[in-house]
Amino acid sequence: QVQLVESGGGLVESGGSLRLSCAASGRTTSSFAMGWFRQAPGKEREFVGVISWSGGNTFYGDPVKGRFTISRDRAKNTVYLQMNSLKPEDTAVYYCAAGWGTRSSQYDYDYWGQGTQVTVSS
Repeated sequence: QVQLVESGGGLVESGGSLRLSCAASGRTTSSFAMGWFRQAPGKEREFVGVISWSGGNTFYGDPVKGRFTISRDRAKNTVYLQMNSLKPEDTAVYYCAAGWGTRSSQYDYDYWGQGTQVTVSS
C-alpha cells in the first residue's frame, strides 16, 4: 500500500508562482510513475503531468506546457509541481497519483493523495 500526501496549496495572484509537494510512503517502488491531476468545480479531472520515478522523464498536458515543471527528490520520496505564470483557470484541487507505468488518464493510476487547493486570483 502507498500513501500520498500533497501540500503547498494556497492563494496566489495571477502571474505568480507556487510549488506543490507530494510525499510518498509505504510500499513505493522505482517503477512507479508519479502523476499530477487537477479538478475544478463542475469540471472533469484533468491531467497535468507525470514523471517517472526512476529516470525522471516528464510529460505534460497541453494547458500547462511551458509553465509547470515536475521534479522529484528520490532521497525524500517526494515529487514537486512547480507552477509559474499562474492563471485564474489554474484554480483547482490538485492531486498527486502513483501507478505502474501509467499514462495521462486518471484511470491509469492506483494511488491518490487527498488533494490540495490552489486558488489563483485575477
